[in-house]
Amino acid sequence: MAWYIDSSKLTKSDGNKDWWKTTYKPGDEVPVSGIYRCLGCGKEVTCNDPDRFPPQNHHQHTVAQGTVRWKLNVRTNTKGD
Repeated sequence: MAWYIDSSKLTKSDGNKDWWKTTYKPGDEVPVSGIYRCLGCGKEVTCNDPDRFPPQNHHQHTVAQGTVRWKLNVRTNTKGD
């Protein structure tokens, strides 16, 4: 879970962009820089556009957790937009 100390430095998104709704696989291209959360285990990683998501062997899952899948949790502003 991402933490913060000053909510005045954050902006709530309307969530209408595809990158909020899409689930990404290991090795996919990162669409926007941010903090991504693994839907299987909750591990978070910081990824930058246009890098690729960490490979499947980045961390291990149990069978119950399923495959590694990433979803945007916090978008970061790296390009001044």
